Amino acid sequence: MAGVPSKYDEPVSIAVIGGTGIQALSGFTLVATLDVKTPWGSPSSPISILHHLSPSTGKPIPIAFLSRHGLHHELAPHEVKNQANIAALRSLGVRTIIAFSAVGSLREEIRPRDFVVPDQVIDRTKGIRPFTFFEGGMVGHVGFGDPFDTKLAKIVNKCGHALEGENGAVTLHDKGTLICMEGPQFSTRAESHMYRSWGGSVINMSALPEAKLAREAEIAYQMICMATDYDCWRGEAGEDVNVEMVMGHMKANAENAKRFVGAVLDELSKEEHDEQVKGKHLEGQMKFAGGITAKEGRGKEAEDKLKWLFPGYFE
Repeated sequence: MAGVPSKYDEPVSIAVIGGTGIQALSGFTLVATLDVKTPWGSPSSPISILHHLSPSTGKPIPIAFLSRHGLHHELAPHEVKNQANIAALRSLGVRTIIAFSAVGSLREEIRPRDFVVPDQVIDRTKGIRPFTFFEGGMVGHVGFGDPFDTKLAKIVNKCGHALEGENGAVTLHDKGTLICMEGPQFSTRAESHMYRSWGGSVINMSALPEAKLAREAEIAYQMICMATDYDCWRGEAGEDVNVEMVMGHMKANAENAKRFVGAVLDELSKEEHDEQVKGKHLEGQMKFAGGITAKEGRGKEAEDKLKWLFPGYFE
């Protein structure tokens, strides 16, 4: 946008990654648009720095906003620049990510337009997508037993439940298992029934490797999902999922989605969450996890990339 600065000198601790239906955030002041270059290339979109007024202090809180599928939704799920997205956000100082995604429901009780804050993931991607920063001569391992940040999830759930009684009330399910499939095609009916038998709650194409890379980058990450359809397990009644159905529900519930994200940002701006927002509970975990490879065995390109991502870690 003409006249908007291309630099922002202050650290930004919080980011929102927008998915289908959330490609921009309204009600915030745009203060900069950044084209960040990383060793993994450019992110999916320029990063917008938005100012959000804290309701508790009245001071502006910077928020980084990134559109997962590109400014015009031109990137298919397997084409999303996940490594560059997470690396770019970390380089700006981001240590907390709220990610938004449209999902299909695998449960009768999770109705279209309901929100879900998942606590588990089953990976059904096919290895097409780059899924780690640690490769090419630098080995690193990180725990992923709880794929979403449990403390951040409590904050998100608190905000969602607070909206349940308001006009256009939000319906929130505060846990669930998210199936992340490859796409871009939707599931077969047999697959959909299988995912239900596994205990799956909802299904999308975007949670991974985004959540895995965020964990490697020491960033607290939580996805907010909005159900847009019943996948195809219910399709015997002529309700097979299609793009028109997905977008129809997204458009109809867009205001609730933005209110939900806004409420979470309001809560995170409170000083009591400062340590959480700055990811202090994750700080330094990769310094030792990535140090497993002896210096003489490190690939130079891999080492240089990781030194860019984690300054001072692998000297």
